[in-house]
Parts: sequence; C-alpha cells; structure tokens
Amino acid sequence: MKNILYLTFLIAGSLTFAQTDLYVRNNSYVYVDGTGFTSGPNSASLYVTNRINLNGTNSHIYLRNEAQLLQGNNIGNSGAGRLSAFQTGTANTYAYNYWSSPVGINTGAAGNTTFQPVNNMYRETAAPITSTPFGYVAGYNGTTTQIASYWLYTFIGLPTTTNAYEDWVGLGGGSLPIGGDPNGTLASGYGFTMKGNPSGAQQYDFRGRPNNGNITVTLNANRETLVGNPYPSALDARDFIHNPTNATRMTGTLKYWEQAPGATSHNLSDYVGGYGIYTISAGGVDSFTNAPFTTYLLDGTPTNAPFGSGTKVARRYIPIGQGFMIEGNATGGTIVFNNAQREFYKQSGTDSYFFRNQLDENEQTTDETIYNEDGFNIVPADFKRFRINVDFTENELYTRQLLMNFHNSATDGFDYGLEGKGDIPLASDAYWILDNQPYVIQAFNYDQTLRIPLIVKARANQPVRFRIYDIQNFDESQPIYIHDIENQIYVNLRESNYDINLAAGLYSERFEITFSAQTLGTTDVTMSDFAIFQNNETSEINLLNPNLQNLKTVTIYDVSGKQIINTKNLPLSEKYYFSSKTFSDGLYVVSVAFKSGETLNKKVMVANKK
Repeated sequence: MKNILYLTFLIAGSLTFAQTDLYVRNNSYVYVDGTGFTSGPNSASLYVTNRINLNGTNSHIYLRNEAQLLQGNNIGNSGAGRLSAFQTGTANTYAYNYWSSPVGINTGAAGNTTFQPVNNMYRETAAPITSTPFGYVAGYNGTTTQIASYWLYTFIGLPTTTNAYEDWVGLGGGSLPIGGDPNGTLASGYGFTMKGNPSGAQQYDFRGRPNNGNITVTLNANRETLVGNPYPSALDARDFIHNPTNATRMTGTLKYWEQAPGATSHNLSDYVGGYGIYTISAGGVDSFTNAPFTTYLLDGTPTNAPFGSGTKVARRYIPIGQGFMIEGNATGGTIVFNNAQREFYKQSGTDSYFFRNQLDENEQTTDETIYNEDGFNIVPADFKRFRINVDFTENELYTRQLLMNFHNSATDGFDYGLEGKGDIPLASDAYWILDNQPYVIQAFNYDQTLRIPLIVKARANQPVRFRIYDIQNFDESQPIYIHDIENQIYVNLRESNYDINLAAGLYSERFEITFSAQTLGTTDVTMSDFAIFQNNETSEINLLNPNLQNLKTVTIYDVSGKQIINTKNLPLSEKYYFSSKTFSDGLYVVSVAFKSGETLNKKVMVANKK
C-alpha cells in the first residue's frame, strides 16, 4: 500500500507545517495546498528547518495553489525524488519570458544541482499531481506539448564586451545562430529565456530537487547577467539587494524584460520590447519605471524607434521562476542568494508580480505596501516623490517615464536603492544624468533651491510634451517647474503641461526641474514695475514697462502648454500690445524673459467681448 503524507489546509490564517527534517520515502508524497494561507514573514505553507530527503525516484512534494517551501539552514537537499512547483508563462510563440528554475536535476550528492530542461520541465496532464515531461521541437515554434529549444538562452556580460548581443549564449553552449539545447545545463541562480506557445498562458511544472541555502552568481564589473529567483518560494527584493555582500558588488537595479503584446514574428528586427527598471531602499520604499518599447536590428542593436511603453509593474516580492537582469558595479564579484531572502508571499498579493499583463484577481494578503488608485506605492511621510512623463510623438506615441525621489539620506552622488540607471538611451529619449550615465530613477535631499538637469534627445524635428504625476508629500502650494533655459520659460507642471517643438539634436543644458522660478543671483522683477494684463474690451494682452527694461522674448501659452505666440528682439518701449482676438476664451500664461536674465510669468484670463 502506498504511504502518503497528505497536507491540505483550507482555513485562513498563518498556520505553518514545520519540520526539522523532512524525509519522504519512495512511493510517498507530500501534497501542500496553499489555499487559506496568508502571506507574511512568520508563515509558510511548508517550512523545513534543515534538510529534505526525497529518498526514492517516486517520492514527491507537490506545491499547489500558491503553496511555497521555506527552509532555514544552509544544508543541501538530497534524494532521487522531485518537488513540483507550477508557474504560468505569458509569452506567445513569438515572445520571451525570462525564467529561473527553483529546482535542479535529482541525481548526485546532496546539495543544489544544475537545471536541465529535458530533466526538469514538465506539463500537467491530470490535475492535481500528474505531469509528463515536455517534448522539444527543433524548429522555431513551440506547442502546448513541445518547447522550441532554439530559444533557450542565457546572458553573461563578459569583460571584453559592453553588454553586447553576442553575450547571449544558447543553453548548453550553443551560439546565437544555433540556439539552445534542452540537454544543456545551467547552474542554480542564473536565468534563461524561453518562448511560449500559441495560447500565451502555458503552465510549466518545474520538477526536481528543490534549491536551498547559499547560491552564488559571479558578476563581471559593469556588465549585466541574467539571474532569477532560484527558490520554490518568493524572494524579497529588498533583502536580496541590501544583502551586505551584494550591496558592494552590484548596482542594486533589477531589470525586467517586457515584450509588447501581439508579437507575430521571430525576426529580431520585428521584436518590440524593453526593460522596466526597479530598485528598493533599505527601508522598503520601492521605485519602478515602465519599459520603453523599441525595435532591434539583426545584430541586436536597438533601432531606437519608439513603439509605445510597457504596462507591467515590478514589486518587492519576486515570484517563483521569475528571471531578471542585474549589473555588476565598478568592481563586480560574487553575489549571493540565501534563505534569509526567502519569503512566503503569494503571487496574487499586491506586492508580487510575475511579469505578465494583469494581476490575478485572487485574495489579497496582509503586511503589504499600500498603493494609490493609479497603482503607485504610497511613500512614507519623510519621502517626497514625483514622476515626469516625456512624450515623443514621432511615428507612434512613446513615453519615457522618469522618477524623482527625495529623502534626507540622499546625496549628490549615487544612492544605492534609491536610484536606477536606464538602458542605452533611445534616439528620442529623456533621462536624468549622474556621472555621465543616464538614469531613469534619481534621488536628492530636497532643497527648494535645487536645479535638476533633464536631458532630452530628439532624432528628428518633433513635438515633445512634459507632464507630471504621482506627486507625493509636496505642499500643494509648492510649484514644480520645468525651466526651458534657452527660452527663459518656467512652466509649473502642476498647473499645465509644457509642449514644445524640438529640432533634432541632444539637449544636455536646456531643460531643468526647479522649485523656484527665480534665477539665482538676480534681482526679482516685481509686479510694481512691470505689469501684464488682458484687456477684454480691446481684445489685447497689455504689457506695461515703465522702467524701460530690455525684453528678450515674450511667449504666450494656452492652458495645455501649447505655444501661441513667441516674439523676440522687441524694441524698447513702455507699452506692448498683443492681439488676443483669435484666442479662445480661457486661461493663458504670458512669459516675459528679460535680457538681464530674469523671467516673469503671469496668468491672464481671456474673455473677449463678443
């Protein structure tokens, strides 16, 4: 008679099945149902202090319904049996997911073993425990029963390259034209790519010896490596990033690949995708910007053509099987995953997210970050934050999202866990700048006199729009300006967007974010010696200049930020008149730039007499 240890808890709460050691003899299994378990730091559906011995080839542990395994000590698991854990991909036949296996092959001495697709990738054939190994097709298109092995790749940035396309290596050592080999192996902790099947929602059953304890990955200096969560449990990104060893060897940024929905081709030039950028502070404040989508040349070089923006969001708890890119710092070295970074956190919770298009609408769990109605995490009272969207409308709409953090711990240099470097800038792009490197997440110690450079690139003459949102913990009366230095214009983004037509080129010294519209070191221009008002009787905007100050430009914007009038080199006069007869009724901003360097902005209401 088969010996079965069957564990299923269908009640809510923080109950945990805990063992000092877990021995599952041959022809026996442990079935763990996560239904009813609540995520949290002090709970797990299965917790084993020391080792697991899956003694025979027919001994199993089944993790089902978001059940997870946590282990305490750094002791190698053993045996010829298998743990089974599900994860669902979202890529279709033509698109990638980034993966990392929670298990390895079930042979050899005790301890973590290498992942081998032909040994560890299964598909469910009869719920809840019966699965069969995937088959592998030599062609490009996978099916519901076969994985296209050609697309099994890993990435290790080599010292002799610059995170180049040739650093992609087929699993088993295959080169780019050859592809991957399902018989190839990959050490635990490293990540791999895999394309899906026509359904786009293939469930994969990872079966093998469960990974446990210290798992190391070597990073080359200033080079990226594809890694991932190596455990059959969630991984806390904060604990991973702020591990004392890791913090001295990596940049602290996690990069999540997102491919645009609806891919229909394997041709590299038809790929549309990009990386979302994530980091988190030691105190648990996470920062994320969406992926900007672009296409790629045959050698893997981004074309820089804008094709919209991603919608997926990375959060603190990294689910089972999730792969991501990390970068070594200036020295690089060996980083570590360990049991202290593991957490029982359900993927259906708001703080966990396998890179898919939508969250599962399942039960919410406790001890979670609070998010606002737009899906952004609410930062603590001692933080300030805002996001800038820079919209490029050449060809298709593309938006670069930039995040700015403020905290008293931030410095003028690099702040680990508060700042994130972006990818190679696209030909039309925007970014913060630090040490001559492009950043999409930056941090400062807030000061009202700050002037923060905003770099903009335009590959062709095109309209560009600047807009702000997700403003947190700023006084409602505090303006946040974009300063167009060339035109001497300050636009309070809290009141209106700023639209401008840019010629092709790099604008490294033209735009900045400020909190005061006054130029440093100059005398204020006051309303007592220069007046701006709308005369609705004559349908004119009047400028009174009694002290005969020299004007450089007069620019008038509508409430959307669209430039209506821009006049330069005005003759010296006490009065200036600008017709508003063709203006629609509404609010306008008049910006006067003086040759002395001062700028004066004034709102006027146009309500012309009909």
